[in-house]
Parts: sequence; structure tokens; C-alpha cells
Amino acid sequence: MFRTMLQLSGYRVIEAPDGEKTVQMAESARPDLILMDVNLPGVDGFAATRRIRESCRMPIVFVSGHGEARFLAQARQAGCDEYLVKPIDLDQLEGVIKKHTAQKPRSANAL
Repeated sequence: MFRTMLQLSGYRVIEAPDGEKTVQMAESARPDLILMDVNLPGVDGFAATRRIRESCRMPIVFVSGHGEARFLAQARQAGCDEYLVKPIDLDQLEGVIKKHTAQKPRSANAL
């Protein structure tokens, strides 16, 4: 769903099928921003974020259905820059993307 919304807004989007591939793609593609889910197959979003932070500094925004404080705390400890709770509308998502990619052109890459 986010992929289509972002593409229609002019963003180039790449997707990873699981946590391990997310880490690999973050290191190789160096996207301008990562939208991270907590529940990824294999390596979860928290572990993937910690691993990405070992070598990369792009913004990581968690997008999750888990609104409990413990999930937010885990995401912050892992190194996320922002935590959004679903449901999220396009205006909210675009605002967060623009906030974290303020110096980037509209064609910013998102993973």
C-alpha cells in the first residue's frame, strides 16, 4: 500500500522481502530514508535497525501497528529516528518523509 502511495507522489521505492535483505539493501543502495516494520521475516525490525546503524546513518522511520510504549522504546534503542503507528494517511507519511529528507530532491529513494 505505501509503495503505490509513495510512487504516485513521485518517490522511487525499493522493497526488501525480509530483515536480512533490508540490512543488505540499506548498505548497498544507501536509500535516503528507510520505512521499517517491526514484524519482518527472519531478522525483526529492531535487530535490522541495530545492524544498519553499525554502518549507515540514513533516517529510519518505524511504521507499525504496535502502539504500545515498549515497542516505541525498543525502536528508539535500536536507533530509529521516528515511530509512526498505523493507520497512517498519506499526508502524515509525506510530512515525515519530507522532515527527514529536507535537503533531498523529490525523487528521494525510500527502502
